Amino acid sequence: MFSLSQTLSIFAALPDPVFILTRSGRYAAVLGGADSRYYHDGTALIGQYISQVIQHPKCEWFLGQIAQALLSRRLCVVEYSLGSNDVKGLTDHGPAEPIWFEGRIQALDFQVDGEDAVVWVASNITRRHHLELELRERCERDPLTRLYNRRKLLQLLTENLARFQRYRTPTSILIFDLDNLKKLNDSSGHLMGDKAIVTLGEVCLAGLRAQDSASRYGGDEFVILMPHTAAEQAQPIAERLRNECARRLRALGIAAECASISGGLSEFQCSDTDIDAVVSRADGALYQAKAQGRNRIVLAKGPECTESP
Repeated sequence: MFSLSQTLSIFAALPDPVFILTRSGRYAAVLGGADSRYYHDGTALIGQYISQVIQHPKCEWFLGQIAQALLSRRLCVVEYSLGSNDVKGLTDHGPAEPIWFEGRIQALDFQVDGEDAVVWVASNITRRHHLELELRERCERDPLTRLYNRRKLLQLLTENLARFQRYRTPTSILIFDLDNLKKLNDSSGHLMGDKAIVTLGEVCLAGLRAQDSASRYGGDEFVILMPHTAAEQAQPIAERLRNECARRLRALGIAAECASISGGLSEFQCSDTDIDAVVSRADGALYQAKAQGRNRIVLAKGPECTESP
């Protein structure tokens, strides 16, 4: 149907690069993928081994995927990223940023140079990957504060409660809100109320530890989840947060009676069977803080765990 030269031209014109890789990781052939807007020129890889051109630990991962495809004899589909720093022997031409790929790997029914081999088609999905990340961010983030939203918070609480129930890892949560938000809205307008809420979110993002997560629970109510943190460790964190929130709110020109937060702090308990129990206890402590005069953090009391994990 096609002459040899035509067949070679077809292979060279393939939009995505196609690699023939042996079980040992040798690049037996590299076909297509010539558009430097999307790919680096991989022809220099021919004859070399993955272990020579790809850094650890990605090298082991690639060899593992080849072995899996040869074992299953089925099409394997994987996603991975590679940057120019990950691969030796590439030319300077091609995308500067790391590329996300969808790899489709299929075992060949014949050997190449005496070895079992696979065909590996690598498609550039970087744009799709970034769009997926953006959509995930939109699904998980509150648009006003950029903190996690209620949906993501409930997911995190559920995951951490399951971890606590299994390992008894100390975990605390803080629920807090802005004191006298209605009065602030009435006196200074809703735009100032929104500025105050945004400011609280900024304090959370800037002041928390890497292990903590902050969420906007609704309105002016926020939740800080603190894994690996007992109540006595969480208290000074909560107090620093309260003081910094007050300082930042006053800097906006907000009156003292509205420039503060009240919070309820609670530690996960052995008796907690669902996240409602955890949230309800912290919420009760928040109401106590309001009743005691606001601008304070109240620690919810609960039974101590006596059982072993």
